Amino acid sequence: MILRSALFWLWLSVSSLFSSFCFSQSVTEIRSFQVTEAKQAVAVDADHFYVINNNTITKHTKSDGKQVAVWDGSKEGIKHLNSGVVIKGKMYCANTNYPEIPMASSIEIFDVKSMQHIGNHSFGIAQHGSLTWINQRDGFWWCGFAHYSGKEASEGRDTRWTAVVKYDPEWRQLESWVFPKHIIALFTPKSNSGGAWGEDGLLYCTGHDEQDLYVMRLPKSGFTLEHVRTLPAPMHGQGIAMDHWVKGKQIIYGINRAEKKVIAAEIK
Repeated sequence: MILRSALFWLWLSVSSLFSSFCFSQSVTEIRSFQVTEAKQAVAVDADHFYVINNNTITKHTKSDGKQVAVWDGSKEGIKHLNSGVVIKGKMYCANTNYPEIPMASSIEIFDVKSMQHIGNHSFGIAQHGSLTWINQRDGFWWCGFAHYSGKEASEGRDTRWTAVVKYDPEWRQLESWVFPKHIIALFTPKSNSGGAWGEDGLLYCTGHDEQDLYVMRLPKSGFTLEHVRTLPAPMHGQGIAMDHWVKGKQIIYGINRAEKKVIAAEIK
């Protein structure tokens, strides 16, 4: 009886510790900004955030949300920017021809100080689908490529073909992974819209509309990303960005398209 009781309390302690470890994370809104253009995504650096909307990018101060600059790509043929990330003074934006078929994608590069377009990397008709997000970690490029279901399916490929692809600095493909079936079901009929590496080494992903962050990690074996947990979040899908300029905290930016808001939240 004593041994059984001891085993019970040991099991309870381990279960509580496991539960705390696995489910203690939360996402809490710390600030929001009303921005009319908040429809696709947001990028962020030390002092500013950048609202990405199809063919425009507006630059805002993080302190009060005031718009200080704008870039308009409509005259340059830009129709569907998806998301962006700021790295060493440059913003790299995912650009596609959505909803056209066949899917074509490029990365458009901007100087965030001048807000001028300074470069481009074209995938052309990308073999993996429609580029929705870009990130950098450990000196490598990481990209999310979307496929869609229903009438938006391309060449018989639906949301199940959505992938995360790793490239070297010269854009040579190294590896790629797919999402677990239950995450694909949550993406469907749309796809994976946003992705960003956290300070904890985990990959935070969003769908198109769901008010959730899907926390993933690279698998030890196989080709399917491991789903660590799902976090209810104040952002509603679309493109996201980690604020790596805030030390000691994990701050994420996203949007609420329906309310035209940019939202900053802390992941604890």
